[in-house]
Amino acid sequence: MKHQTIRFIRRGAVQSLHNIAPDRTLLDLLREDLACTGTKEGCGEGDCGACTVVLAEADGEQLRFRAVNSCIRLAHSIDGKALWTVEDLAGADGRLHPAQEAMVRCHASQCGFCTPGFVMSLFGMYQTHVARGQAIGRALAQQELSGNLCRCTGYRPILDAAQPMAGLPRTAIDEGVLLVQLRQLGQVADAPAPVSSAIAVAPARQPGHADLAPGPGQAYLAPRTLAALLQARAAHPDAQVVAGCTDVGLWITKQHRRFDKLLDVTRAAELRRIERYPHHVAIGAAVPLHDAYAALVRDRPQLQVFANRFAGLPVRNSGTLGGNVANGSPIGDSMPLLIALGTNVVLMSTRGHRDMPLEALYTGYRQNVMAADELLAWVKVPLPVDGETMRVYKISKRFDDDISALCLAVNLRLEAGQVVHASIGVGGVAATPVRARRAEAVLTGGQWSAELARQAADALRSEFQPISDMRASAAYRTEVLGNLMHRFWLESQGTQAINLESFALQGDDA
Repeated sequence: MKHQTIRFIRRGAVQSLHNIAPDRTLLDLLREDLACTGTKEGCGEGDCGACTVVLAEADGEQLRFRAVNSCIRLAHSIDGKALWTVEDLAGADGRLHPAQEAMVRCHASQCGFCTPGFVMSLFGMYQTHVARGQAIGRALAQQELSGNLCRCTGYRPILDAAQPMAGLPRTAIDEGVLLVQLRQLGQVADAPAPVSSAIAVAPARQPGHADLAPGPGQAYLAPRTLAALLQARAAHPDAQVVAGCTDVGLWITKQHRRFDKLLDVTRAAELRRIERYPHHVAIGAAVPLHDAYAALVRDRPQLQVFANRFAGLPVRNSGTLGGNVANGSPIGDSMPLLIALGTNVVLMSTRGHRDMPLEALYTGYRQNVMAADELLAWVKVPLPVDGETMRVYKISKRFDDDISALCLAVNLRLEAGQVVHASIGVGGVAATPVRARRAEAVLTGGQWSAELARQAADALRSEFQPISDMRASAAYRTEVLGNLMHRFWLESQGTQAINLESFALQGDDA
């Protein structure tokens, strides 16, 4: 067996947990093995944020703090990282952390069930912004708390609590010491023989959970280089590939599926990089969605709202762009955007690599062309070109933290008012994310006008036969698909006040 011991830093000391099943969730580990019951189980699918914890890892000479959902995060994924739960914030003398104190002062807790998750998201904000000398305004607070739901509808005082944290007595983490500890943990992981840790914690399993210990042949494989990862894939083609587990985690918590062997791509150093080239940006498959979208927004600022709406911050901190693409859900938001941008993906194995347009990856519902020994390694996104006009639209029942009923991305290149190139990606209308080739053909070569947009809208409506489901009816999807093309025309002419992105509550700051 490999990687069945987890080593992480908590409360300033290294903890080691042994004999942890590869598919055990972090939430179950905390609540059942470590008796950390402050972390709550709400939805079990990464939607409500009640189970939020904060992880930290080295990012150059600094620490990178990320709030994540523990309910769909695998326990082994925290190996080599630092962990905070809500029990870890108050000082030894009982003094509350500013995230907790602000919640108390603003009367921001009602029934209290969601409170630990909100506090941990606030703690993540504190470390990411306040500890770096940055102020937190209401807009930023609302953005970064979008993954936490309060069923008592108490958002106003919670948002109020986020803003004054910087004015409270500081609580500092000695990042220099923690960086040294994390690097020592990395050396332990690479060592040929086990090294004793500062604190060893043997999991105290609850009655009925004895079957969760790893059995013969079970393994959590997490190679640290791309070469080792590809070798592991070739040796274990039966292993379930995981990254942020925002989907596989659901299979475990909702479908009660078990996995004896898991292959984690997020430890391979090469796949954690974003590399810029003269004509494209290459995003490694293990780059978290939050960072991947930040790279896309750098080149196309108009994508910022869409990036924020992809999911709540804890999901974007865990999930990866490569995982979203490889998963291939027909309602995954990344793919329509990437298709419209002309993205290629690179598949790799020990035999070599293949480079192909993203839309050529899929063969059917959650099916693709990857061989059993291949992995999706890179997502290559072209840089903007002169004359590019592009927008992406997400239609969902909630503005934040919701899955799309429909997603449309339109990318046109105009020269003297003529459409010289059109690329359109669509999600939620077929078994896979697709290109709208019929609408592209209508647009290409025409003069960009209201009439041409109407013709493209008609082509979009006739090109697909969407299904009706819990998110929308087929008729609604068909009608809205064409309407969005009309909206794209209006926005290309400078119209602004036709979408929720332009709406702000009175008194909101920037």
